[in-house]
Amino acid sequence: MNIYVGNLSREVTEEDLKEAFEAFGQVDSVAVIKDRYTGESRGFGFIEMPANEEAQAAIEGLHEKELKGQALNVNEARPREERRGGRHGGGRRF
Repeated sequence: MNIYVGNLSREVTEEDLKEAFEAFGQVDSVAVIKDRYTGESRGFGFIEMPANEEAQAAIEGLHEKELKGQALNVNEARPREERRGGRHGGGRRF
C-alpha cells in the first residue's frame, strides 16, 4: 500500500520516517519529496508497505502523532492525477 505522510517538519529525513513506519511492519520504500531548486523538503512524503494490514496499522498508529515537533497527517495515498496544460498554462498563443 502506498501511504501519504504530510505536515512533515523540514528536519525529518527518510531514515526518520522509515524507523517510525517499521514499528508497524515491513517498509519497501520511503521518499521525502524535495523542492527541485532548493533541495529542501516540501513537507510531505510517501511510504510503500507491502502488507495492507501493516500499512493500515501504521496509518492508524501514526496519524496525528508528533515527529520532530509536528503532528503527522497520514493516510492512504490517492493515485496521481494527470496534469493538464503543461508548463505554459494551455492558453492559445499567436
